[in-house]
Amino acid sequence: MIISGIIIFFLILPFLSIMFSFMGGEKYKNKKIEKEFDFGCIITAYKNAEITKPLIASILKQEYQNFEIYLLADNCDVSDWDLHDEKLTVISPDPPLNLKIKSIIHAVEQFKRNHEYTIIFDADNLAHPNFFKVLNKYCNSGLRSIQGQRTAKNLDTIYACTDSLGEFYKNYIERYAPYLIGSSAVISGSGMAIETNLYKEYLYGPEISEGKHLNKKMLQEDKILQNVLLAKNEKISYAWDAIVYDEKVVSGEQVETQRSRWIYSYFQNLPNSLGFIFKGIKNFSFNQFFFGLMTASPPLFILVLLAVILTVINYFVNPLMFINLAVAIAIFAFNVFFSLYLSKVPKQVWKAVWGLPLFIFNQIKAMLKMGNPDKNFKASEHTRSVSIDDLVGKDK
Repeated sequence: MIISGIIIFFLILPFLSIMFSFMGGEKYKNKKIEKEFDFGCIITAYKNAEITKPLIASILKQEYQNFEIYLLADNCDVSDWDLHDEKLTVISPDPPLNLKIKSIIHAVEQFKRNHEYTIIFDADNLAHPNFFKVLNKYCNSGLRSIQGQRTAKNLDTIYACTDSLGEFYKNYIERYAPYLIGSSAVISGSGMAIETNLYKEYLYGPEISEGKHLNKKMLQEDKILQNVLLAKNEKISYAWDAIVYDEKVVSGEQVETQRSRWIYSYFQNLPNSLGFIFKGIKNFSFNQFFFGLMTASPPLFILVLLAVILTVINYFVNPLMFINLAVAIAIFAFNVFFSLYLSKVPKQVWKAVWGLPLFIFNQIKAMLKMGNPDKNFKASEHTRSVSIDDLVGKDK
């Protein structure tokens, strides 16, 4: 009964979030006089620096020009590197660092000046031409931590489309809706801007100092960052129009490689999520309380599987609970499609709904691999080289 009640709660929570978000609005206010904030952009590449060239090109094409780019090419051969610009610094550490957070720290220590905000990009990202311009509006409103909207740069396989479907859903449910109702957006891992002094407190804090020695068993750095921010009761805002394109998985093997790490990190972080629920109650902080609820919610495939199993069981043992679960599943399913409609997803994503069972199957296999991080967790391979001009043309 208790487990069924918890599952019902997490099934209907996303729908309630959207309903309450309709009563909210953008939290930043435009100012007539805008300051052009100084952005330090960090790109982390591992074993493949070439994949970053389209991203660097997309940044250099920005109308907004108050920034510097720091490419941390870890364990990469850059002897034939041919992309040069006065705004680009290529850093090749020796010996290799072999950990993303170490790369970020090393890049920050190479800053040419005290940038006011630090922006983190993954090697496969692309920045929309207005990305910095939009972020600057949020910075001018005094916001210290801003997550941009990550969206797919490739929809060329059923796996890429279903992966994108999940991200569209999470962007609305875990980021945009919480931001609108006065809580914090969940950090995506790239495409976010953090006030540099605040970011350094995280980089040189005890959580990172202790975690980076765990190698692959370290809690994901984006989760540590959001935990550090929420512990200070900082609000992580969500910039819907600050678009960063991200490469989606293209095969079942990539799903298993990526998701095994994500699922492992969810269970690692669950005590922190539950802690924020209690902190929110203790501190009368809706920000902490609601963020704790959102990050404690099980991964979607686990939530759906548990809901289906409990519904079947309750059909035989508890008819009333069976009805409650069936209604909750119906609300959840409706809300998935409703959030996709509100997000105005591409046609390819709608057509990929039939592929969700296959994607879920690969996630189940990924969960079975999460018991041995040092053996099974591998860096994602990036193979899709797409220019920003190709993608922006599709958006118009």
